[in-house]
This record gives sequence, C-alpha cells and structure tokens, in this order.
Amino acid sequence: MRIGVFRYLVKVAPEAVSAGELAQHLSVASNTLSFHLKELHHASIVTSRREGRSIFYSLQMQHVNALMQFLYEDCCQGKPELCQPAGAPDCCQNEC
Repeated sequence: MRIGVFRYLVKVAPEAVSAGELAQHLSVASNTLSFHLKELHHASIVTSRREGRSIFYSLQMQHVNALMQFLYEDCCQGKPELCQPAGAPDCCQNEC
C-alpha cells in the first residue's frame, strides 16, 4: 500500500493530491489509507497540508532524494548486481 502511495505521488510530483484522490486511485478505504499516510508522514516521506476540510499530500523531495542517495551508496556493498534492476544499464559498476 505504501509503495502504491509513493509511486502515485512520484508521478504527480511536485503537485499535491487530496486523500480522496489517493484513495480513489488506489481503490482503498479512507481509514486504511490514512493509516499508511500517517506512517509515511512520520518517516518524513510525505508532507500534508489542510485546505478547508481536505488534506493534500505530496512528497518531501529532499528526504526522498536523501533516501535514494543512501540506497545508491550503501545498498550494493560492493556488489552492483544486487542494486541493479533487471535490464538497467550498468551505472553502478564503478560506484560500488
């Protein structure tokens, strides 16, 4: 579920989307979505803002970029084949 939220927010970034739009897109109940959004917010992956009765969510790109940098630098542990998606160019070979 959380990866679905993340993927959708990446697609619409830097725009924010309402909780209702997220729930509809992911075909999930609002209370279930709320639980996952709360956890993503606590992890500083998403931010929220209230407009009237609606809450809009967007990615905190500086934190997402820091996470991606950490994964890029530390996930391989000298073994680039562990980090590389199937079919991806061999971009990690000299870095790890």
